[in-house]
Amino acid sequence: MQRGTALDCCLRLLTLRDHSEAELRKKLSSKGYEEGESEAAVARMKELGYQDDLRFARAFASSALRNGKGVGPRLKLELAKRGVAGPIVSQVLDELSGEYSERELLAQTIARRYPGFDPATASDKEKRRIVGYLQRKGFSLSAIFRELKAQED
Repeated sequence: MQRGTALDCCLRLLTLRDHSEAELRKKLSSKGYEEGESEAAVARMKELGYQDDLRFARAFASSALRNGKGVGPRLKLELAKRGVAGPIVSQVLDELSGEYSERELLAQTIARRYPGFDPATASDKEKRRIVGYLQRKGFSLSAIFRELKAQED
């Protein structure tokens, strides 16, 4: 179901939010545009500066970190799933590791997700549930245990 050219479609998509190059290609393909037309449209978006994987990765990662949606390996996986190249992912994560402290992000995530949580009085079952949640978000087990220990004291 095409509305206009692939270039028009790319512009509509990019006005809503930033997309990775791979996401644009996938969306154009799903809308029925031919590969040649899609490639030309994506190349033109890059040429005009409307699409940039590095900018997309920075914005996505920064938002995920701020909102507690993922850190470390989880964030790496999410960016890779969106088609961002490995070297760009590594560069962005290195840049952002200086801006965001895992310990602070962990404390904020615990406070936001579990506002009344007290590790000193919590049951083992509750602690396991929270540790599992935090691990799925990408926090390292050692950082989680350090934070829980610090909150107990």
